[in-house]
Amino acid sequence: MTDSNAELAGKAALITGGAKRIGAETARTLHAAGMNIIIHYRSSRQEADELCYELDQLRENSAAVVQGDLDDDHVYGRIIEDAVEVWGRLDVLVNNASSFFPTPVGSITLDQWHNLVNSNLKAPLFLSQAAVPFLKENNGCIINMVDIHAFRPMRKHPVYCAAKAGLAMLTQSLAKELGPEIRVNGIGPGAILWPENDMDESTKQYIIERTALKRHGEPRDIAKAILFLVRDAAYITGHIVPVDGGRSLNI
Repeated sequence: MTDSNAELAGKAALITGGAKRIGAETARTLHAAGMNIIIHYRSSRQEADELCYELDQLRENSAAVVQGDLDDDHVYGRIIEDAVEVWGRLDVLVNNASSFFPTPVGSITLDQWHNLVNSNLKAPLFLSQAAVPFLKENNGCIINMVDIHAFRPMRKHPVYCAAKAGLAMLTQSLAKELGPEIRVNGIGPGAILWPENDMDESTKQYIIERTALKRHGEPRDIAKAILFLVRDAAYITGHIVPVDGGRSLNI
């Protein structure tokens, strides 16, 4: 184990939506840096169990899973309690779980509003609030998965963009409220993974052309930025790091 990884050895990170995509890559990256990982999932039980098994094969008793539907108002405290119970501590909360779909004006429903706001803003707030006593004990940190479109709107996605804009302000507000014991930062992904719903090739190409690097990123780019904020950014709080290949320069 390297000296930098020794700093994180035995510390515990909870990653919401950690079973797939960017969440799973974040779990692998923090685990490789020495952390114990709690993988939260809503319905992806098989993927969560497989990832947990993969990490435990690399280092025994180093991963666990916790289930919870973030639409349930009563689940936030229980998720944190279940996570803390595994190793008796919590050092990092990564609010990664997110829903994403278009809501063109004229067709927006209350169900869509609740779905997008719950996963992208409400859950990060109440999970963070429940985690505060445990994070304070260890001078821990919170990482929120924001979006470059929290600052520049995306057509046909007003509810999603508004929820992420709220998360950006929540990140700054929590940093001010929870310092000096707890650091709170965010990540602003750009074109990393395409949405799970269909996106045509012309739209993908347009997005890539709007980046300075003329290519899409990879989940590991986000995971490495999260590792930096967790391990190497002891004097950074209240900031949202764009990981977008320069897209926000030309959005």
